[in-house]
Amino acid sequence: MNRTPDPAEEAEIRRRLAELQLDHNDLEVAIQAIGLSPVPDMMVIGRLKRKKLALKDEIQQLKDQLTPDIIA
Repeated sequence: MNRTPDPAEEAEIRRRLAELQLDHNDLEVAIQAIGLSPVPDMMVIGRLKRKKLALKDEIQQLKDQLTPDIIA
């Protein structure tokens, strides 16, 4: 069960969330740019996609921390 973060914790979570979302978007741009090259490096693209997926998971965990549990 998640507890509601205090204001200082929430501010830190939101700061980290913004940073991760920026990194996630940067990776998407990099993946697209590499994909447009005449001979795209599929190993690099695969590595970047795995990193992007890990960031997405971490972003979701942070969002979950900001969302209070609702007891049905």
